[in-house]
Amino acid sequence: MNKIEILAFCSLAMFSSEAVSGLLMKARQTSTCSFMFENDLFGTTDRYYTNGVMAGCISKDVTEYAAINPYADWLDRTIQKIPYLKIGQGSLRKSLTVGASVGQKIYTPQDITQTQLITTDRPYAGWLYFGTSLYARDRYHMDTAELVLGVVGPAALGEQAQNGVHKLRDIPQAQGWDNQLHNELGVMLVLERRHKTRSHSLWGALKYDAITHYGGAVGNVYTYVNGGAEVRMGWRIPKDFGTSLIRPGGNVNGPGAGDQRLRGGLSVFGFGAVSGRYVVRNIFLDGNTFTDSHHVDKTPWVTDLVYGAGFTWSAYKLTFSRVQRSKEFKGQQKSHIFGSLTLSISF
Repeated sequence: MNKIEILAFCSLAMFSSEAVSGLLMKARQTSTCSFMFENDLFGTTDRYYTNGVMAGCISKDVTEYAAINPYADWLDRTIQKIPYLKIGQGSLRKSLTVGASVGQKIYTPQDITQTQLITTDRPYAGWLYFGTSLYARDRYHMDTAELVLGVVGPAALGEQAQNGVHKLRDIPQAQGWDNQLHNELGVMLVLERRHKTRSHSLWGALKYDAITHYGGAVGNVYTYVNGGAEVRMGWRIPKDFGTSLIRPGGNVNGPGAGDQRLRGGLSVFGFGAVSGRYVVRNIFLDGNTFTDSHHVDKTPWVTDLVYGAGFTWSAYKLTFSRVQRSKEFKGQQKSHIFGSLTLSISF
């Protein structure tokens, strides 16, 4: 290698280093808000898990402001004391972000025309909640801790939400909401860890990667352990941590370094995933915790098969997933199919 080649090589290396550093800093300085909608209308049914909505935001990296913001400094020092989310001191790659979300889920039995209690089918139930999250991540790992507070029962406004939409769409209203679960405060603590591989080339600009996750939740609403994997393939795959459903710890849409949302470019990709969980408690099947209510015998092992497609453009990411969920309780006639639509905006 002659002097000119060495000089060119060094210049290219410096340029690449500065470019990567710039993308890392841009990722750390980016906030993301996501809006999610799920409904079994996409599966041409109106039963079981019939509707879900969620809006959530993930902050910029709070460690960037620790030196000038007392709250960020306090939060940074507090996080260092949590082993699960501990960030290496002096690390330029890792970041800490906080998140907040609000959402609602609605569950009904298969036959919503009956006014009397259907003892062999799942209860009517609504779930209205607020979640606050902490995320520690680098290029290939993300740890999530989320505290979820909410209410189950009439105060969750499930009846008003479902029948209000049915009225607007001029379709029959659900008649059995008088049999729904009673009001109960719900609390959950969720921990989850994600690992992502480097992207690999298939042909030209066509690449693929894989993301695994495992974790669990404990509380009077859900208690479970879970795990799963996702494979993505496409043109300029996003550098985030994949696609998730509306679930505890599921807001993973913050961009990573090198994401096309940071460059303003277009990416198109498809994905397939499998996720399983062993459920110890599910209030929407087991019934109220502290009072007698309708309940059914749940199936402990539940599996979701997910496939879909998405694209990013400029600051936006849009994905659609089709989900097939295995039977959740004894006596359930079929697995359940629903769709999930997510729009994320980074700024």
